[in-house]
Amino acid sequence: MTSSDLWDAETAERYDAASHFMFTPEVLDPAVAFLADVAGAGAALEFAIGTGRVAIPLRERGIAVSGIELSEPMADQLVTKRTDIPVVIGDMATTVIGSGFSLVYLVWNGLGNVRTQAEQVEVFRNAARHLAPGGRFVIELWIPGIRRMPPGQAAVPFHVGKHHLGFDTYDLATQQGTSHHYAQEADGAVRYGASNFRYVWPAECDLMAQLAGMTLERRVADWRGGEFTGDSESHVSVWRTST
Repeated sequence: MTSSDLWDAETAERYDAASHFMFTPEVLDPAVAFLADVAGAGAALEFAIGTGRVAIPLRERGIAVSGIELSEPMADQLVTKRTDIPVVIGDMATTVIGSGFSLVYLVWNGLGNVRTQAEQVEVFRNAARHLAPGGRFVIELWIPGIRRMPPGQAAVPFHVGKHHLGFDTYDLATQQGTSHHYAQEADGAVRYGASNFRYVWPAECDLMAQLAGMTLERRVADWRGGEFTGDSESHVSVWRTST
């Protein structure tokens, strides 16, 4: 897989500080509790493990966690925090590190980082490849904000804060998009960054899971288990392999 953006050392070094809101208890704790419940007494594998935002608190709950990460600098940041979480450098569509996991998970819109439909299908197949019979694949994914974009509008805001502005631009014909970030530094300077993605609808995810031999077990709007509706802006979905 070569379609994902590759995060370099500079990005990895500032990732935790720049994404501090993702580490707050109100954001992180429900995700960890949900995933721990799904994992049970089994082992978990995180696709795109990054710097360990989710894996470390799961490990602290006693769950054996491993990871696959495309960016070696991101994995290096994880190692500075914990040395008991094995990480293999590779892409989550093809890299295989074993089998028998009770849980494979991919959080914070990570599936969108894979920018072709064919490779996204392979992510599902690779998840199934790692799972034990009856094991579960869990993803967290946003719903594209296309409904908020009238004809002629070029972008949709996804975050408007005191020190950060974020906008998504979409190509509706190809399901390709770019997230544009404008962050204010401590000295007042504004730093621009961009990341590319392919957006995926929930029903499309279900078909990908079916192609991988998994079936949808449940879908909720968020980690707290809110009801998923046509107005939901995100979903947490759980697919299960056959027993």
